[in-house]
Amino acid sequence: MKKTLLATAIAGAMAASGAQAATVYNQDGTKLDIYGNIQLAYTDIDNADGESEDGIGDNGTTFGFAAEHVIYDGLTGYLKLEFDDIKADEMATATDDDDAGDTAYIGLKGNFGDVRLGSYDQLIDDWIQDPLTNNEYFDASDSTGSRHGHGDGSDQQTDKITYTSPSFGGLQFAVGTQYKGDTDSFDSRADQGSSNASFFGGAKYTVGAFSIAAVYDNLDNVVYTDANGDVDSVGDQYGITAQYTIDTLRLAVKAERFVSDADSDSDAVDGDFYAQDTNFYGVSARYGYGMGDVYAAYQYVDVGANDFADEVEQSVEDEQDRDETYNEVILGATYNISDAMYTWAEVAMYDQENDEDDGFGVGVTYLF
Repeated sequence: MKKTLLATAIAGAMAASGAQAATVYNQDGTKLDIYGNIQLAYTDIDNADGESEDGIGDNGTTFGFAAEHVIYDGLTGYLKLEFDDIKADEMATATDDDDAGDTAYIGLKGNFGDVRLGSYDQLIDDWIQDPLTNNEYFDASDSTGSRHGHGDGSDQQTDKITYTSPSFGGLQFAVGTQYKGDTDSFDSRADQGSSNASFFGGAKYTVGAFSIAAVYDNLDNVVYTDANGDVDSVGDQYGITAQYTIDTLRLAVKAERFVSDADSDSDAVDGDFYAQDTNFYGVSARYGYGMGDVYAAYQYVDVGANDFADEVEQSVEDEQDRDETYNEVILGATYNISDAMYTWAEVAMYDQENDEDDGFGVGVTYLF
């Protein structure tokens, strides 16, 4: 349900700019910042049976380090290490099973562009999905999410290298790969047993207050296990997002598609993978009113049945179940208590059976 939190993005931006983040060393071209946030929220969300479940919990508390040093004029080395799964409500850090520290990378940047190696968010997340909804708790679903997609996106965040070009008259591009070696598991369900490199890439064009971006990811290292125990990649991701800013109003529109490589529903194992091609069409708006933001998003999700082989028999009921549409609506607002502290409230409707995942939340975030 929750991707990269807005507060986490803000904290990262502060670390990069030095705003509010604590600079513990800055001498001879080397700089080290410490930053973070504490996020707590009360949520009330319907489960698969339509029953309300509420509680107070951590909402993505983060602690991180950002460092850089000038190698020579025009070339800078940098790193980022971020612990994203600190449980503020439990006063304890996460265990190894909780994916703590899932942002960790080093890189070089200069006039030639930027090269990054390590674990970080997917390009399609940063350029396509986040501009639509990068909210506090409730986001629109996408081709990386478990609601209509193929997982939670964690399989795509590790072992990557990405090159991002400088801007050429407003045009920028990025290409990268995720490499999994012979000893790496491709996901929690299976080990492919051989090394493999995926491909992802995208382009972005910015002119004035308008920008448009397109991204493709072949998901070659995100795999599923079929009923026969065979392992294969789940499919492909495509997306395009346009944004336009008018003063403090930002408008965004997104079209995204997940194309499944599965041959039939029998390839799904324990519900981990859904063998449907799925389209996502969304619009959103965010307006800064001075003391915070108000925002809204609408998304139309078209889950279509694949063109399976003739030998795969399907009932009329099964065909209808796998060919559905959903209307998602998310509303929210933030209020700044101070430069470092704000509150928020959100409500979401996902149009699922028994109103699953519908709910509301309120919370508070402190940034440093």
